[in-house]
Amino acid sequence: MAGLLLAAGGGRRLGGRPKALLDHRGRPLVEHAARALWDGGCHPVHIVLGAAAASVRERAELAAYGLSENPDWARGMGTSLRAGLAALAESGADAVVVSLVDQPGIGAAAVARVVAAYRGRGSLVSAAYGGRRGHPVLFGADRWADIAATAEGDRGARAYLQRHADVLTLVECSDVAEPYDIDTPEDLHRLE
Repeated sequence: MAGLLLAAGGGRRLGGRPKALLDHRGRPLVEHAARALWDGGCHPVHIVLGAAAASVRERAELAAYGLSENPDWARGMGTSLRAGLAALAESGADAVVVSLVDQPGIGAAAVARVVAAYRGRGSLVSAAYGGRRGHPVLFGADRWADIAATAEGDRGARAYLQRHADVLTLVECSDVAEPYDIDTPEDLHRLE
């Protein structure tokens, strides 16, 4: 079970502050998000960087994880999802759990629940919060090519998940995680 952390965004609504470098509990947010995947049962963990990639590599302790850079990060999350799935294509993983760097309220407990719902290489699983689909999401390896082919803009795999809602397993995680995003200066109070 691989983990994929999408951490390439430039933080446009945060005045150009890359989310991966936001301070949370004394360390860059990217470290916390990667550790949540690792501690939740994902090995290897791969991180897709983009905006300020050199600074992220310099400031964050990421030696335990695979790293790649998405030169098209400004075109949206879909490009990072495609880059990450391509980077993991030869990993031998049967599935990948995808998480976003800007959701510090989602930790290892939610990741572990999503991992536990894996049933095979065709699995399609999503954390749910009050019955609504959220992150992290798990894609069985047999689905990667189709997901990559449809990942566009800032919507990532949303359209794919909507088209396959009939086979999507929702795993309630609202008792162990909070799915808020750090998108605007008003959200920064959620960081510790």
